[in-house]
Amino acid sequence: MADQNPFFEPSPLPYRLPPFAEIRDEHYLPAFERGFEEQLSEIAAIASRRDMADFGDLIALESSGRLLDRVATVFFTRSSADADDFTEELEERLAPRLAEHADAIRLDGRLYRRISQLYERRDDLEVDAESKYLVERYYLEFTLAGAGLGDRDKDRLRELNKRLAALTTRFEKNLLADTNDLAVVVDDVAELVGLGEAEISAAALAAADRGIEGRHLITLVLPTGHPYLGSLENRGLRERIMAASRSRGRRGGENDNRALVLEITRLRAERARLLGFESHAALVTSDETAKTPEAVAALLGRLAPIAARNARREKAELERIAGFPVEAHDWAFYTERLRRADYEVDTAALRPYFEAERVLRDGVFFAANRLYGVNFAERADLAGYRPEVRVFEVSDEDGGPVGLYLLDLYTRDSKRGGAWMNSLVSQNVLLDEPAVVLNNLNVPRPADGQPTLLTLDEVSTLFHEFGHALHGLFARVVYPRFAGTSVHRDFVEFPSQVNEMWMLWPEVLENYAVHHLTGEPIPRAAVDRIRASQSFNEGFRTSEYLAAALLDQAWHSITADERVDDAEAFESAALKAAGLDDPAVPSRYSSTYFQHVFSGGYDAGYYSYIWSEVLDADTVRWFEENGGLTRENGRRFRELLLGVGGSKDPLEAYRDFRGRDARIEPLLERRGLLE
Repeated sequence: MADQNPFFEPSPLPYRLPPFAEIRDEHYLPAFERGFEEQLSEIAAIASRRDMADFGDLIALESSGRLLDRVATVFFTRSSADADDFTEELEERLAPRLAEHADAIRLDGRLYRRISQLYERRDDLEVDAESKYLVERYYLEFTLAGAGLGDRDKDRLRELNKRLAALTTRFEKNLLADTNDLAVVVDDVAELVGLGEAEISAAALAAADRGIEGRHLITLVLPTGHPYLGSLENRGLRERIMAASRSRGRRGGENDNRALVLEITRLRAERARLLGFESHAALVTSDETAKTPEAVAALLGRLAPIAARNARREKAELERIAGFPVEAHDWAFYTERLRRADYEVDTAALRPYFEAERVLRDGVFFAANRLYGVNFAERADLAGYRPEVRVFEVSDEDGGPVGLYLLDLYTRDSKRGGAWMNSLVSQNVLLDEPAVVLNNLNVPRPADGQPTLLTLDEVSTLFHEFGHALHGLFARVVYPRFAGTSVHRDFVEFPSQVNEMWMLWPEVLENYAVHHLTGEPIPRAAVDRIRASQSFNEGFRTSEYLAAALLDQAWHSITADERVDDAEAFESAALKAAGLDDPAVPSRYSSTYFQHVFSGGYDAGYYSYIWSEVLDADTVRWFEENGGLTRENGRRFRELLLGVGGSKDPLEAYRDFRGRDARIEPLLERRGLLE
């Protein structure tokens, strides 16, 4: 029976799509155990060689751990998108084991010596540019991981990594549980005045799924704000939703994350000092395009005062029409009223024009076809990890295969919040592997027979996440290390942000934005008003984002000698120091539910979104100046940026595309931050 484990051999399915229908709970742990053993044996064979290091060492290193990669990819896809008691228990057991396994490789002194030998001779190696870059990346990553430390320091580093893996796993588990527990139950449907029929049916279905018949349930989203706050007329209900959102992870009990935040940041600071850095932020940015926390602080510090000033001006306008002091739970509601008054744009009234299937096929896929020539065919014969996961085969205009695209659209209690992309199979030539990518969103599911109508923000999110998917599909690299979105963290959001531009591009919008009942196109006047209002409320949006980015930097600028005992007091002081402590404009994420930085891999890196947006805004300007949605423009962007994956320095790739470094002015103009 053990030999029938579907993870033990590469998948026989098209594009090596994992055989989800065959995978059972009992397959995971044996596959992990054998995967750990196999890779350590492969690494030992490289490290124990006594001859001069050669490039074959890196070929063997890149080829190692295939079984472990297969099972880990599937397991963590499931644990983030379809968690249950089994995955939560196994994930907690695996977290320290995975940290130990990674350290066994990265802290192997024999392996590091061979990599160092290659690095010292890198200019004399007869290899191509991608292979030379691979040598440089391995040397830097092993060095930053602590491979050059003494034995005593390595032992402490192992302890820190193991403990941090357990803590960050616990943080995510607590957040999911508390988010589910704090969903807001509505007894009287009259309280939902302002929501559309589809939204009300989704709330009824969510309640029914929990066994709460005859009532409605508003599930929480990952950020502090909630999409319904802009529509709900009942101020008391708006306040309940906001209060529930902001109390996640800080109510006491087993799901309280405050102690975890303190311990995670303390241990990260200690690890940074062990590795020779003043802070965790200094360690992280040393291997990003930003290079230093000071560079990050310079950008965020330049923007924060202007954003806060704009938010104060917006608040005064909201209070003028509200007639009373506006609080956090009021902001979105009166913003929508002001938007309707000043721009005659009612975002809730636009939802009938954004039916999900039409947005996907005639918007997202249509734009990709026009720009890159790719086609999408649904494969009902291929299964995802749940029945509602859809699988599409992607091909070039000449019929050549590109990969598979999977979409998991709807929210559920077993899925973590937010939206994301991950690769199930990462294209590379070395192992002859194709590309299989997955997008996850959290759109409320309507009752049977009701259409899925998206908000304007949800349409934007779908275009954004599909931009990540295209990056994963289009990268063509030799080595697994450089596959898809394996780029610097403060560069990875750039392609996805660029893809958002096509959402309102006339040719694309006209193709998908039609009323789901009448077939009438979205009124041109409404589109013009949407575009005119794009910088509307940017003071709030930029302030809430910058508050989170600066909070992340504050936590990870703590040194190993500093002691923080109160997470809430630290957060309050950090926001006050940044001038972003207006109670009506809360941080997009508070510390206890800041999943990005305490369990999501964006620690000391949440600044990446606006850092990447500098490149994004400059690129949008280039598209506008060069004809927009044309095949030639798509070819250039695909070939020089998306196609290189992580196989070269990302800023060098940007200069190849743009002909120069990015300029910040388009970003400042877009966000209304020009002084």
